[in-house]
Amino acid sequence: MAERKYFGTDGIRGKVGQYPITPKFILKLGWAAGKVLANQGSKRILIGKDTRISGYMIEAALEAGLSAAGLSVAFTGPMPTPAIAYLTRTFRAEAGIVISASHNPYDDNGIKFFSSNGEKLPDEVEEAIEAMLDEPMDCVDSAELGMASRITDAAGRYIEFCKSTFPSHLNLSAYKIVVDCANGATYHIAPNVMRELGAEVIEIGTKPNGMNINKGVGATDIKLLQETVLEHKADLGLAYDGDGDRLIMVDHLGNKI
Repeated sequence: MAERKYFGTDGIRGKVGQYPITPKFILKLGWAAGKVLANQGSKRILIGKDTRISGYMIEAALEAGLSAAGLSVAFTGPMPTPAIAYLTRTFRAEAGIVISASHNPYDDNGIKFFSSNGEKLPDEVEEAIEAMLDEPMDCVDSAELGMASRITDAAGRYIEFCKSTFPSHLNLSAYKIVVDCANGATYHIAPNVMRELGAEVIEIGTKPNGMNINKGVGATDIKLLQETVLEHKADLGLAYDGDGDRLIMVDHLGNKI
């Protein structure tokens, strides 16, 4: 396996505005990924993000680069990382992209790719994208440019999927649960899943403003979760990280499980 210049174990990450998390590089990254994936027959890429303010800039730059390479983009808006893996499969997209820096502060961000089956891109595909980044950027003919669309029911689709994994003969009607979404990507998903399964839900960390992700809430700081569980005499507390792929639980006494 060749030495990687950009891709790490969690894709490409860094401080927003500093290389490589700059509009110029991300535009080129979108183009390079598009050229490689188009060679595999792809014409559609799914893009989701967490709630960081920089996500708007990054998704726009990725879209421009992918479109220049002839690929169309479907945006989901803020969605948990596992949701993008799931939706990439169900929409038969060639790849999915998550814009997130997980549990890092809001002024970090990153880009992670999923294959068509919702798993990490194969090493050879990542290596091909890195090689393409060294090539001069061009643009397909106007008639071949990619288009952009929005998946308006992405959240509802994933909520129903999450509920489908819970035994149909059981419910959570006997439970009071505190759900801490870290002001991140699960803010409109996790509370609704628990509520629709019958639980009484107390929400915290569900008011993202683009700059408060993981700030004093979520899986990286469970003090408020513990206090809220005790205050409301809840049965359980759940804390997610910013992109919703990490979970910490506390019991009715506020002890980490």
